[in-house]
Amino acid sequence: MAKVYFIGAGPGDPELLTLKGARALGEADVVIYAGSLVNREVLRHAKETAQIYDSAPLTLEEIVAIMERAVAEGKTVARLHSGDPSLYGAVGEQMEALAGRGIAYEVIPGVSSFLAAAACLKKEYTVPEVSQTVILTRLKGRTGVPEKERLSSLARHRASMCIFLSVHLIEEAVAELKQEYPPQTPVVVVEKASWPDGRVVRGNLENIARLVKEAKMEKTALILVGDFLDASGRRSRLYAGEFSHACRVKKE
Repeated sequence: MAKVYFIGAGPGDPELLTLKGARALGEADVVIYAGSLVNREVLRHAKETAQIYDSAPLTLEEIVAIMERAVAEGKTVARLHSGDPSLYGAVGEQMEALAGRGIAYEVIPGVSSFLAAAACLKKEYTVPEVSQTVILTRLKGRTGVPEKERLSSLARHRASMCIFLSVHLIEEAVAELKQEYPPQTPVVVVEKASWPDGRVVRGNLENIARLVKEAKMEKTALILVGDFLDASGRRSRLYAGEFSHACRVKKE
């Protein structure tokens, strides 16, 4: 049966597309991809006869019209979103439009850029006794942010934080973060995580804005904040010999 697949295309590296996502993309007759964010190399998984559309210049209504027409013709559609569709993907409105038209769809999750950034840095967000919470957020842009989710409010938790879609507002982000985090809190900005031309800028709340401006980072970057970036020498209880659990008896 013809249907629409919303596929997380991953952070950029075409090999970070999931097996299920690659299979669905390879079977699709029509492919709609977010050209401003998705690496075109991901399209190598599509079949040669597939119709390819870049959604960057399209409106919601135009995107849905392509999907509706394709399904009416008995075709399968792959809708590619960068990272994972559930994060800043504007996917909900598309699914609502399809549901309202009685069009079947399925969501295939993908690897988010915040996960690729941690892999790039070889870091763990949830370091024992340092942070067991990860906050994913953004600053207000064209899309508003509820007042209760202001960066300064979220910063009170001093958790590991990943700030999306805000590198062009780095000075504003730093001003809000410094209301709660100490000035020497480590900050790393990762641009195009997993892409061949990805870049990393390391600093702290005192100097990161200047370093990012000097590097001319203006988009497609994550701001990572928190003590997890400098943490080392911490051991979890999972592999500690003095603890027992369902799969291991305590070492005497």
